Amino acid sequence: MCHCFACQQRTGSAFSIQARFDRSRVSSIEGRSTEFTRTGDEGTRLTFHFCPTCGSTVYFEQDDAANLIAVPVGAFADPSFPPPTVSVYESRRHPWTRTPDLKVQSR
Repeated sequence: MCHCFACQQRTGSAFSIQARFDRSRVSSIEGRSTEFTRTGDEGTRLTFHFCPTCGSTVYFEQDDAANLIAVPVGAFADPSFPPPTVSVYESRRHPWTRTPDLKVQSR
């Protein structure tokens, strides 16, 4: 779960939630995507892959975590998907949001 301003702007929500998968466990990535790369607050480059038809984020990659692929949890359209276990940029969290009992990383 990320509360940074860039994620808030990208998602149009007060936070973003993604599931991260080890790249070695991803069997294929198919279909077309449009890419957008931005530099995060701490200098990390993130490359987002969007559906060229609807604009939804399909997945993204971080330069400093090349072994991971992140997929927005909403892309699974599964209310039983497990809750997040880590929250970052808590200093930018909207005070009215609630988070499950999880590990908070200071940023």
